[in-house]
Amino acid sequence: MSTFVLISGSWHGAWCWYKVIARLEKAGHRVIAPDLPSFGRDKTPISEVFPDTWAKSIDKILDAEAEPVILVGHSRGGAVISQVAEARPAKVKTLVYVCAFLLRDGDSTLQVAQSASNAASKLIPNLIIDNDEGYAMVRWESIREVFYGCCSDEDVALAQLLLQPEAMVPLGTPIHTTPENFGRIPRIYIECLRDNALTAAFQKEMYTLVPCNKVISMDTDHTPLFSAPDELVHHLISVIS
Repeated sequence: MSTFVLISGSWHGAWCWYKVIARLEKAGHRVIAPDLPSFGRDKTPISEVFPDTWAKSIDKILDAEAEPVILVGHSRGGAVISQVAEARPAKVKTLVYVCAFLLRDGDSTLQVAQSASNAASKLIPNLIIDNDEGYAMVRWESIREVFYGCCSDEDVALAQLLLQPEAMVPLGTPIHTTPENFGRIPRIYIECLRDNALTAAFQKEMYTLVPCNKVISMDTDHTPLFSAPDELVHHLISVIS
């Protein structure tokens, strides 16, 4: 049995992993899928989300674990798991990036999202940024095209009910990683070839600049958590050694 800690991406809470959790548990594994501060059932105000708030909340979870975990990040969750790996390298067995931000030391999520390789992204032109309130959101009418192109109507409806504004501060803050901590942990990248949020070219650029031990390709949209959960869980289980 392995323990998987699943970190959701921007605007999503732990709810987005419901298909993956059920399948991993059925396969005999233990799963922890927390709501990051200000998402889902966590009612932390956006004004109280600082650059390391999300990562520190996961650090506390790992501190309570007796054995290293498989740490999985989807989309923006990739930046969070990199921060956690830097802070708690002895607590992480493997890092898995699911069409996720894989940043170099000194990069920020907002900075790299504007890479030329991501110019075809449907996400960037559909962002709504409220500088006064300090959050970003996605235009409601665009969410299927951006995130859920291969998903069912039911999953899109669920997302429309549960997506929440995203604090801007962590997105614009560079992360810090070192070869001694982050660099010593095996990394797996799962690229999604029909992703309209983080283009396939952009994903490839990231895992080329920060090489991974293995790259797995899925012919899916940005949310294989919904659209291809059986295949995704198969790949997650395959990283166990």
